[in-house]
Amino acid sequence: MAAVESGASVLDAILSVNDHYPHICYHEALGPIETCDTCICEVDGQLQRACATKATSGMKISTAGRSPEVRMEALNRILHNHELYCTVCDNNNGNCTVHNTSMHMGVEHQKYPFEPKPYEQDNSNPFYRYDPDQCILCGRCVEACQNLQVSEVLSIDWEREHPRVIWDDDRPIQESSCVSCGHCVTVCPCNALMEKNMLGEAGYMTGIRPSLWESMVHLTKEIEPGYGPIFTVSEIESQMRESRIKRTKTVCTYCGVGCSFDVWTKGRKILKVEPQMEAPANQISTCIKGKFGWDFVNSDERLTSPLIRRGDEFVPVSWEEALDYAAQRLSEIKEKHGPDAIGLISSSKCTNEENYLMQKFARAVIGTNNIDNCSRYCQTPATEGLKRTFGLGGDTGSIKDLANSDLVMIVGANPAESHPVLSTRIRRAHKKRGQKLIVADLRRNDLSNRADIFLHPKPGTDLIWLSAVTKYIIDQGWHDKKFIEAHANGFDDFVKWLEPYTLEYAEEQTGLSKDILVETAEMIHNASSMCICWAMGVTQHIAGSETSTAICNLLLATGNVGRPNTGAYPLRGHNNVQGAGDMGCAPTYMPGYEFVDDENVRAKYERAWGVKLPTNPGADNHRMVEKIHEGKLKAMYVMGEEMAIVDSNANHVQAAFEKLEFFIVQDVFFSKTAQFADVIFPAAPSFEKEGTFTNTERRIQRLYRVFEPMAGSRPDWEILTDLANRLGANWTYEHPSEILEEACGLTELMKGVRYELLEGYHSLQWPVLEDGTDTPVLYLDGFGFPDKKARFYAPTYRDPVLQPNEAYDLHLNNGRMLEHFHEGNLTYRVAGIREKTPTAYLEISKELARERKISTGALVRLVSPYGQVKLRVVVTDRVSGKEVYLPMNTADDHEAVNYLTSSYHDDITHTPAYKEISVRMEVLEDKGPSPMVRGNFRLGNPQPRPGVMVERKWKRRDYRPLTDDTVTEDKVKQR
Repeated sequence: MAAVESGASVLDAILSVNDHYPHICYHEALGPIETCDTCICEVDGQLQRACATKATSGMKISTAGRSPEVRMEALNRILHNHELYCTVCDNNNGNCTVHNTSMHMGVEHQKYPFEPKPYEQDNSNPFYRYDPDQCILCGRCVEACQNLQVSEVLSIDWEREHPRVIWDDDRPIQESSCVSCGHCVTVCPCNALMEKNMLGEAGYMTGIRPSLWESMVHLTKEIEPGYGPIFTVSEIESQMRESRIKRTKTVCTYCGVGCSFDVWTKGRKILKVEPQMEAPANQISTCIKGKFGWDFVNSDERLTSPLIRRGDEFVPVSWEEALDYAAQRLSEIKEKHGPDAIGLISSSKCTNEENYLMQKFARAVIGTNNIDNCSRYCQTPATEGLKRTFGLGGDTGSIKDLANSDLVMIVGANPAESHPVLSTRIRRAHKKRGQKLIVADLRRNDLSNRADIFLHPKPGTDLIWLSAVTKYIIDQGWHDKKFIEAHANGFDDFVKWLEPYTLEYAEEQTGLSKDILVETAEMIHNASSMCICWAMGVTQHIAGSETSTAICNLLLATGNVGRPNTGAYPLRGHNNVQGAGDMGCAPTYMPGYEFVDDENVRAKYERAWGVKLPTNPGADNHRMVEKIHEGKLKAMYVMGEEMAIVDSNANHVQAAFEKLEFFIVQDVFFSKTAQFADVIFPAAPSFEKEGTFTNTERRIQRLYRVFEPMAGSRPDWEILTDLANRLGANWTYEHPSEILEEACGLTELMKGVRYELLEGYHSLQWPVLEDGTDTPVLYLDGFGFPDKKARFYAPTYRDPVLQPNEAYDLHLNNGRMLEHFHEGNLTYRVAGIREKTPTAYLEISKELARERKISTGALVRLVSPYGQVKLRVVVTDRVSGKEVYLPMNTADDHEAVNYLTSSYHDDITHTPAYKEISVRMEVLEDKGPSPMVRGNFRLGNPQPRPGVMVERKWKRRDYRPLTDDTVTEDKVKQR
């Protein structure tokens, strides 16, 4: 007898007492697929698929009787499609489901001999290959693509004489809409889908030439005494592989989702990335970058020696010389001009421990609060809005809450390309259980195409329509009166502030019709729970803080915060941008968001650090650049940040760098920023260090060292420690755990965070109490103010930056593309990614193309008052009218969008108004080669399906049912 939770399946019950019970097509992340029949058992005397049968009280389940013979028949049918050659298979690593099931079930011979299929291998994708001969048609890959990733590329053509998995409408993988997320490869239960880096690398006998390999397979088949001895040999060989294949858990260093996974390596070769169900943010999900984007770690362009500028050249020097010189120059400038003549920029790609040390270096060693990080470019306005209204500056819940919410609203964000795995949870909820979706954006994207409501407002007017929708909800009496009365202050004053924001005013100012605004309000009213996601399309405006506040006000008015499946989700762009802020890399905050000008806070850190701390808030990265131009900032130390092309108004920023008396850059590659440096320290990427990252949902996760640092490079925390000690710090850290213990011990927000609580895939979401209790959902017991009540806050609307004159007649929007990350210093060094998307391109509308008499491939120059870029165009319906879109992801200097952006900024946070820029376009060539090349998924033709459609298999003439039920129309409809 087995006890299982309500809603569990019969298979769950059986596995609770027998973890070797066969189930080849079933996967925990995918649910029942019903293609393999290997889990059939007797349920109340009837042969049923255990995976698809719900367990009920008193049910009689038997795995004996008739069912063993049926399960063996099912497995034999599978092996008819698969050639067992485990000892010389690269997938023989203990996690091949077909191998393990065949071995545990005691298969001795194939009842139905394997017959090759009339299809070639598909090797067209640079990252993985599909071998139809090894495919057992279980449909796991299809289910993952259709209903987990929801890219809707894969299907099985059951009507063929020899069914097979197809991409789109039967195209080669590289010509399909496949986004190379790797979901299909991860869930494949055999070797039909495999990472190319694994081929010929994993086994002791798998790297031999193909002709010899084939002869070994056939020889084994001819002389085999039965599969038992063969499995024994393959198991021994699999265990031998363990001695040379290392599996290391790490956390992704691309976007803020915080995916974690095991990295398989052999020496310094990366064989594959294997996500695990235990991974708290992603489970088995990945995107192209997380699954396949790591070749840069072994790039021969890595910095492997410290460099010092001598004249116009950089000269390699020893670590001792570089550190001594840097310490000497910093000391001289501090002595002559004071500590505030030095500015420091920390990194959202470095660990929490390294960010903590960088701000400690600034405050305790240099003696300045001039410390910042790249959240200034994107997330600080969202943090401002959250703190104004709710009290704390983080996502109010988890990715699970987004997946479980009744309604998700996305404003100025493109998660499908910027936060791919988070996007899969929204797409799955929308497709599988009818979650409602509202998307507001200037540009059509994957989620807007799926949305129940798509809003296309005029640029920079989101605050107006959000406030108008809020006012309409209140006017209709749809606001949550009980919640507001019990949990919020300032409602009456807020209602008065809302008076001008009528539907008529919103229609006039935003271009959105009153009808669609009413429809939006009604959808919010009818939802039992709502989450709102936003990102740079909101924050990178001069009113970024104000619009973020308007979002929070709407959530308060509708009672959609402080309970599960609701809340605010400003999606963090970098892997540790949340952690950099948490650790105090800001001019106004110490770690844990305690103010630097609070005497008691300073006293606490002064006791801990044994120094006197600066009392006044410092300069943020925007003000640092201005202070350089003013002659007040003489030196900078930049760790892991590409300021030269990531900062807005790049020409202005680079001109500032040229004025610095001394400039330290610490990075993995010789970046554009490094070109202006006086000293360059070669750092180590995340694969070469230990520490923790904090993702967009406030989740702190541990990463482990995959490789030793490449010779000549060092982890950032070690560099900081050595430089600090040359300046008299006497730091004695020997491991990042000591740094985290110090950092969290000084904060209230993360008091209970300890390495032993973060072992493996364990994680904690702050606030974390001293006993280690964390907080997945914020504000369940009150908001982050002394009276525990939230605060309605009246924002101040600011008109967007106007075009300087009529010549600048195009509005330039910008953002990310799926394949690349940020400026591309990492992803353009991954050959497969660069093959698929070798360059950035300007998206223009069909209307604009007709007006300017150009087509896809035309070469144009964009000119703004601040600079110019040159690149080729793609004509698309993703943009309309005179709105154009330029991805920020480029490896070519002449394509970088920030040569066009301005120094206008949000008045509260100084976040640049990246999204408010007018340009003019000069046509240099009216046609040319398309910059969107073969392999770009946008050229594909996805084929949405409900799933694997197993009922088509059941209807085939050659399918003989093994269960006691029959395929009825009702059963098909239930699927």
